[in-house]
Amino acid sequence: MYCLFIKTLVKPGTADAFLAAINANAAASVATEPGCLVFDVSQDREDANVIYLYEIYQDDEAYEAHTRTAHFRDSRPLVEPLIEEQVCFESNVIARNPVS
Repeated sequence: MYCLFIKTLVKPGTADAFLAAINANAAASVATEPGCLVFDVSQDREDANVIYLYEIYQDDEAYEAHTRTAHFRDSRPLVEPLIEEQVCFESNVIARNPVS
């Protein structure tokens, strides 16, 4: 499984707009993409301008399919102008421990 952990610093005053757009993308991803297993969005407790994304896809191809969806493409022009800095970490999932 392919995993992305993304730390995003948004411009001051734009966290709510970023979260609205990214939450819509995340919800559509897990609802409509069989290869998108997890798409979690969280906000830093100390700095509301720091947003974390945690995404797990069945494989690299599932992630590539995600980038071709309408909800992904529609979110890009909404979120990109709000981003001040972004760091992306890629990994392979070794063990997944879903909450039941």
